[in-house]
Amino acid sequence: MTLVWGAVLGIGLLLALSPWLWPAREKQADAPPSRLSRLLESAGLSRVAPGTVLVACVAGGALAAAVAWLATQVWALTLVAAVGGAAVPLAWLRARRLRLLRTRRGLWPDVCDLLIASVRAGMSLPGAVASLADSAPTSLRAPFEQFARDLAASGHFDSSAQRLKAALGDPVADRIVETLRMARQVGGTELSTVLRALAASVRADALLRAEVEARQSWVRGAAVLGVAAPWVILALLATRPEGARAYGSPEGVALILGGAIVSFGAYRLMIRVGRLPEPRRWFG
Repeated sequence: MTLVWGAVLGIGLLLALSPWLWPAREKQADAPPSRLSRLLESAGLSRVAPGTVLVACVAGGALAAAVAWLATQVWALTLVAAVGGAAVPLAWLRARRLRLLRTRRGLWPDVCDLLIASVRAGMSLPGAVASLADSAPTSLRAPFEQFARDLAASGHFDSSAQRLKAALGDPVADRIVETLRMARQVGGTELSTVLRALAASVRADALLRAEVEARQSWVRGAAVLGVAAPWVILALLATRPEGARAYGSPEGVALILGGAIVSFGAYRLMIRVGRLPEPRRWFG
């Protein structure tokens, strides 16, 4: 019993001294978000913690390495599989971000038209934005519903607009939200004209990008096929005992590691050649 009370006393003293022993670190409010946080915002997953993605990368790499080792018993191929498996969550996030950008690119002009119609109907600017929770395209309603709830709870348009911008995670959305914030802060009668010009610019950009991407889609397909085909053949050869022995030798290890470096460089080069520059989030 003496030991129990002694342990309780020690824990109590430790808790009493903990504010001085381990002071809380203040978060820097103005610190820029990390690249992973920006990627999550652009992919429409702003509520997902970056640590969750890191855990998924580690789990994907461990799973891919285990499968490769059980199938081939070649440590160099296992290492390549681990790196590839760890990159799968990040590749999925980038693909989701591109898919969302392409889908939303043709919807933003309609959002501008809805805002113009609401303002002309006599609605206030916060009410016009909140009304998009019911009138916006279906894929965009969730962030505007959250904005309407934030605005009703706080009554502060500027902070609610900042959270809306983070939830949307889109360069065009940044431009629209910043235009609305400026109109709210300084006033003016040219909001409808500015939104109409912005809608026309977004429409023209979306049409041009769709045409160019349709013509250059073969570049991405050729890059994926050119990288995946040799590794599929190598994996099939390594499942045989004589293939595993050959690729487990120093020459085989050098071949696998060198091939991985060359494949990665060639894939990145092909993707960069066929990729259009995406607009940056200047206000993100």
